[in-house]
Amino acid sequence: MSKSIAVLVCDTFSPVVLSEHGGYYVQITELLHGAGKQLGVQDIAERCKLDEYDVREQMAYPTDEQLEGYAGLVITGSRASAYEDIEWINKLVDYTVHVATTKPRIKIVGICFGHQIVARALGGRCVKNDRWEVAPTPVSLTALGKEIFGVDTLVRILHSFCPQILHQFIEMMHQDHVPEVPPTFHLLGSTDVSINQGMVRFNSPDALPPSPVSLSDIHIFTVQGHPEFHEGIVSKLVAMRAQSGILNGAVCADAIRRARWQNDGVGVVGKTMLGIYGIV
Repeated sequence: MSKSIAVLVCDTFSPVVLSEHGGYYVQITELLHGAGKQLGVQDIAERCKLDEYDVREQMAYPTDEQLEGYAGLVITGSRASAYEDIEWINKLVDYTVHVATTKPRIKIVGICFGHQIVARALGGRCVKNDRWEVAPTPVSLTALGKEIFGVDTLVRILHSFCPQILHQFIEMMHQDHVPEVPPTFHLLGSTDVSINQGMVRFNSPDALPPSPVSLSDIHIFTVQGHPEFHEGIVSKLVAMRAQSGILNGAVCADAIRRARWQNDGVGVVGKTMLGIYGIV
């Protein structure tokens, strides 16, 4: 059965990245379709359709009527800071509150900036960290994180020789972060730099996590990293941000050292997203 996802695009890239890799909408599409293909779903492009809404420049959103046709939405990354008091960000926060509180059927996924927007919208906060996280980074998973990423059948197939994943590796490109876990959310994983590397809220937000957990039990899912990014994208972003002085030499050197490390974006996070949306 075909399901549709609304992609709330929160930024664009430089022409160098756009020309070779496309924007966030293209990258999210490739993430989900790539995960489906790894699972052997030959018609994944028909089963998982994605629509783009530019929430930054056009402040375009699905109406309540249009939302009835979606299985869920994803809030993308952005160079902006989720704590900024500017019109398009405030509108995105308000929209997230509206969907989360009045549309319980609609699954919400937040990625990096989207993770931070969800936190701000639903009782948490986003602040600037004193350190950057860049390039593939190991995330230590909580018991719940291990269950969500590790015991689901889709993921266990990939990790048949390690059914309990202790870490996942995900591309990073952020300084802002969520410094704690908002009320009603449950932590999925942490790094030494940032405690909240991902979180979930269940369909019954005031109850304890169901046992065992099914991906269909999840209403809201967020990750601080970028599962849609890969080495080609991150290397270009590192080079550009080094040239502009945003990233210092030590951060860049460390990112280059880890550039080809393991990346679980498609194989773990993408598959988990498909399960949450009910596409596979």
